[in-house]
Amino acid sequence: MFFQAKLLRKVKVISMRATTWIGVLALCAAAWCGCAMAAEEAKALAAAGLNVPPEGFVALFNGKDLTGWKGLVGNPLARAKMTPEKLAEAQAKADERMRAHWKAEDGVLVFDGKGDSLCTAKDYGDFELLVDWKIKPNGDSGIYLRGSPQVQIWDPNHWKIGSGGLYNNQKNPSKPSKIADKPIGEWNTFRIKMVGEKVSVWLNGELVVDDVTLENYWDRKQPIFPTGQIELQSHGNNLYFRNVFIKELPREKKSD
Repeated sequence: MFFQAKLLRKVKVISMRATTWIGVLALCAAAWCGCAMAAEEAKALAAAGLNVPPEGFVALFNGKDLTGWKGLVGNPLARAKMTPEKLAEAQAKADERMRAHWKAEDGVLVFDGKGDSLCTAKDYGDFELLVDWKIKPNGDSGIYLRGSPQVQIWDPNHWKIGSGGLYNNQKNPSKPSKIADKPIGEWNTFRIKMVGEKVSVWLNGELVVDDVTLENYWDRKQPIFPTGQIELQSHGNNLYFRNVFIKELPREKKSD
């Protein structure tokens, strides 16, 4: 009986250790599978050409989450008047609101039609921006440059004017030179170049705005801000963005 009891205890110990190792192996296998799935997802996006920047550009959207983006707090003039503490408090609330209405889904930035614009966490001066976008019928959006409106996005069937114009200009041209939009529901591509206060816009390879001054919507007595965030404008409808790339351009030093 003594040897039988002793043998039984050894069997139980061996069984417990085996169960522990099985659990550890299962966790390792799950972790490996998770990494493998993430790697496969990255490969799939790369194979599809999604969110992989061309040479000289960096990706503002990584295809997976909202890293590098923040919620909208007021406008440039309002933010400049805030104390660091007030701005941080407002930014935390804006980020929470952002996460409720913007998400990454299958390599695409998706907006549910509620909430505010999506903003880059970093400010930019002179740059070249590439971005794919898609809207639904009667859709309305835009790209804010240095925190200022805007390169227009909308349904040309509804407005009878194409996308790409500097909509908020009053003294300088505000309309694109042509309608170069693809049918609603299909992907469009902007190439936007901003140097100083001048903006050029290509829509689906067609030049629709040629070296036009972008006016300061927030204070028309001043030129456009020298730096600022880029914003994907919300306008109460579903929006889709992908392949958001930027190349910062060095500024020429002014001679004395």
